[in-house]
Amino acid sequence: MGAGDVIAQQLVEQRGLHGHHSQRTLKMTAIGFCFVGPVVGGWYRILDRLIPGATKAVAVKKMMLDQGAFAPCFLGCFLAITGAMNGLSVEQNWAKIQQDYADALLTNYCIWPPVQIANFYFVPLVHRLAVVQCVAIVWNCYLSWKANRL
Repeated sequence: MGAGDVIAQQLVEQRGLHGHHSQRTLKMTAIGFCFVGPVVGGWYRILDRLIPGATKAVAVKKMMLDQGAFAPCFLGCFLAITGAMNGLSVEQNWAKIQQDYADALLTNYCIWPPVQIANFYFVPLVHRLAVVQCVAIVWNCYLSWKANRL
């Protein structure tokens, strides 16, 4: 999450070193450690128990449950937590979520389904979070930009 935020600030927003918001990077890093990592790691363990196996059909089922149930809830929680950590009031946070949620979810659906099918089919459970985090550097850059623009 922190690396994604640095990339968002430096490459997407082109803030430069003097314009870099270190506190924002620290907040995004904290969200990664305290929310994203534990929740996604736990989700993969639950998903493996709910839908055991490693066939192509199982990978597709896992991806469908991941993207149909987990991703929409997770994304909403992420945006709410980010807004709260940025000091938004409940009303401001709700307005920001309404503004950003649909676009972020559609972008999610462009990136994650093929990644997750490959991840669930080819990658053992113990390595899935690491694989996702490699792709997530780009995703986290997008999320940081989306969640932190005012």
